[in-house]
Amino acid sequence: MRSQELYLKAASTVNLLKEKGLTISSAESCTGGMFSSYVTSVSGVSDIFEMGITSYSCKVKNEMLGVKAETLKKFGAVSENTAREMAENIRKKANSDIGVAVTGVAGPAASEGHPMGYVFIAVADKNRCETKLLNIEPRDREFVRQSACISLFETIENFVKQDDYGTV
Repeated sequence: MRSQELYLKAASTVNLLKEKGLTISSAESCTGGMFSSYVTSVSGVSDIFEMGITSYSCKVKNEMLGVKAETLKKFGAVSENTAREMAENIRKKANSDIGVAVTGVAGPAASEGHPMGYVFIAVADKNRCETKLLNIEPRDREFVRQSACISLFETIENFVKQDDYGTV
């Protein structure tokens, strides 16, 4: 049943972005490409989706996504700072209007001293970046990943609706 909810959230987000004439790119870690998978399951998504990178290692976060080595060392891969840099940098790398990121602990074990379900999401455009800490009920790994994606879709929609993006 959750897969249907995810598809509906993805379709709603894709349609809003199309309506506003905005493009999006994603940088994912703990969701393992789930966000990109659901976005690209929506017909007509090629109008708005530029690229997605799944980056589990700090090396890839640094080398491919441009997260500063200092950020990763000081705050860790699971941090607000890392999520912010992932979102801002994927937006720039893809030359998209919006960049989104998700990094956290899907479980079942803790990571970097954080419990399962501890996830940061970020949504950025050229002027601002909104980050959120999610403390997702740690039912199981799939539940954490799905919940993070649902929250990310909702955050994107709220982010777009609160700004003065025109309709094309």
